[in-house]
Amino acid sequence: MDERRWEDLNIDCMANILGRVGMESLLLDVPFVCKSWYRASLNPSCWERLLFPDIKTSYLLLDYDFKAENWVDDPLLQRFVHQYQIDESHFSTTAFIKFVINRSKGHATVLRLPPYASKTDLKYVSDVCGDLKDVELPGELVDDESGVITELIGKWKRLEWLTLGSSYDLVKILSQISIHCKDFWGLRVSNADIVNDEANAIVNFLPKIKHLILRDAHIHRDALMKLLQGCTELQVLDVSDCIGFSEDDGEILKLASHITNFSCKGSSEYDDDFYEEGPISAHDYGFYSSD
Repeated sequence: MDERRWEDLNIDCMANILGRVGMESLLLDVPFVCKSWYRASLNPSCWERLLFPDIKTSYLLLDYDFKAENWVDDPLLQRFVHQYQIDESHFSTTAFIKFVINRSKGHATVLRLPPYASKTDLKYVSDVCGDLKDVELPGELVDDESGVITELIGKWKRLEWLTLGSSYDLVKILSQISIHCKDFWGLRVSNADIVNDEANAIVNFLPKIKHLILRDAHIHRDALMKLLQGCTELQVLDVSDCIGFSEDDGEILKLASHITNFSCKGSSEYDDDFYEEGPISAHDYGFYSSD
């Protein structure tokens, strides 16, 4: 029996397989194996999930008004520049992100932007990819460009799930989701501070939310009670390792009993690590001498 060769495999089948190998391999390995793999790697179906790795970049402050991007310490970008024979003086992470976005030809449905992504990057992907369903934004971008994010949500009509690296301006972001994203059902927020304003926003703007992930957050007990009472369609609620309420709070556990997958393991009313260090006095700051 003749063995089938990769070159003979249907281009759509090959694209389906190659689309699962991850962005780094799809950029730096697959296209250089053979011509058929290169052609398959250009198929937009390979680029429906744009999960950018954690690119290691920083900025060099050259003067008060200008800072230059320093990406040379990132091995992926170094290899990318070498493989594609790119002039380093004309390369940036924005150029890299645009290159990847263009490979999708607007068919991307999942997007995870890397740290140090800019508002220019976010605007570009929002213009090119109108079918985004799952978006993850780094904390730096949320903190610095929340206003831009609220404006762009109007273009994410099919958004179902949003992951935010910060809870900054969460109320405004959720208000826009309630207007433009009718299929939305899942939210994850890292490094969150959830008080009554944020809890009310989740209840009022996302009353039919199914999944809510708020691990490692600071959540006031009253705010959590509002979430449990107001989000009646929750199937998953993860408030593990949070500060602000106790994991064995009977009232909270009773209110959460209808949620199929509820977790509050490791949550406590206070930050134990903070109190283990002992109270801080004026002596710790050197205000008083030891004499």
